[in-house]
Amino acid sequence: MPDFAARIDARQYAPQEKHPAIFKTFENLKPGETMELINDHDPKPLRYQFMAEMPDKFGWQYLEEGPQVWRVAISKH
Repeated sequence: MPDFAARIDARQYAPQEKHPAIFKTFENLKPGETMELINDHDPKPLRYQFMAEMPDKFGWQYLEEGPQVWRVAISKH
């Protein structure tokens, strides 16, 4: 299990605030650091947004894949 520099529980945000909050948290990471994302569904659309906006700048590893909780380690390259 990686050491997390930040943790964000997307379940605590209104739908329209989730992605901006997650990207802001990611932005604040230093290269080589990892954040933990906690969500109540598979954050596939978020992953596609990362791939579109910053390919080769992040790593994505599922830590838990539902059905109630999804946890993802997102690292900054």
